[in-house]
Amino acid sequence: MQRATYDVLHTAALAAEPLRAGLTPATAGKAVKHLRTLVGAVGMAITDGQRCLGYDGRGTHHAEQLVTAARRATSTQRSVVLNGSDLPCDRVDCVVRGAVIAPLSGPDDQTTAALVAVADDQPAPGLVQATLEAARWAGSQLALAELESSRERLARAEVRALRAQISPHFIYNALTAIASFVRTDPERARELILEFAEFTRYSFRAHGEFTTLAEELRSIDRYLTIERARFGDRLQVRLQIAPEVLPVNVPFLCLQPLVENAVRHGLSRKPGVGMVSIEARDAGAECHITVEDDGVGMDPVVFSLKSDDTDDGQHVGLVNVDERLRSVFGDHNGLVVETAPGAGTKVSMRVPKFHPQARA
Repeated sequence: MQRATYDVLHTAALAAEPLRAGLTPATAGKAVKHLRTLVGAVGMAITDGQRCLGYDGRGTHHAEQLVTAARRATSTQRSVVLNGSDLPCDRVDCVVRGAVIAPLSGPDDQTTAALVAVADDQPAPGLVQATLEAARWAGSQLALAELESSRERLARAEVRALRAQISPHFIYNALTAIASFVRTDPERARELILEFAEFTRYSFRAHGEFTTLAEELRSIDRYLTIERARFGDRLQVRLQIAPEVLPVNVPFLCLQPLVENAVRHGLSRKPGVGMVSIEARDAGAECHITVEDDGVGMDPVVFSLKSDDTDDGQHVGLVNVDERLRSVFGDHNGLVVETAPGAGTKVSMRVPKFHPQARA
């Protein structure tokens, strides 16, 4: 009994892997042979109503008839049971005597494909039920694939939103600071232009949702170099980075908005000298990162990561980063913000050192 249960679960896992990548001829071809084993049919097909995406077992010469029948099933969203008279054939060696067609329901119960189980006898109730259950399970895997794809599209959109946010908030002040050195210190102006060029090149790069912590910190160093040109000795920076966490993969632009928030909203409003501290610690299977400032802080009752309208939109970058972290690593890995009026702000995150989705 235990062995049979293991075999079923193992076969289901083998079928799930390609289905979780979405429905294509390649994935259908890999999944259909495992689904045939689960159902116990002599032949099995997956069709999108227009063509046969994958077929395994006996009866491939009936593919066109099965696609036509599957088109009816997907349009009505109802299963169809065919007998021998529905599948005429002039081949003497043909074993096909019937088929069960079950629609595959994806996200929002949309039906665009069907699972077809071919029988060598009049389809028995057991085959009908097994096919329906297999189709329901396969549909759930396709729904998960679409959810994952939607999350990836959302992550890309959120990165684009962050890039757009950097543009108005930072570029004008950076260019103004550089312009102030053109006559008085041309060499420093040239160095700042190069730093600004490298910062924007990184921020607006066209590929990759992840980067290494080392690359993210390198870009932050360029950002702070330009900001120190504006603030002079008023802006102090303290770094405490464990070398072993530098290769850890993190979401692209997950730290820069935190540092920008510390400078722009914490220290720029504070008279006198302000400190930004960036710390990255090795914590076993995780990397713990904090960005802290000793600026003006704010009322924690007013601040919230639940709304993009926080503080008249001043902390949209933090909301964006929090949502991306939760999307990739789970709800328990969002930002933790500690702040109070006059007490500065501390923003913390926990990033797994190894995660299947986080590849730079």
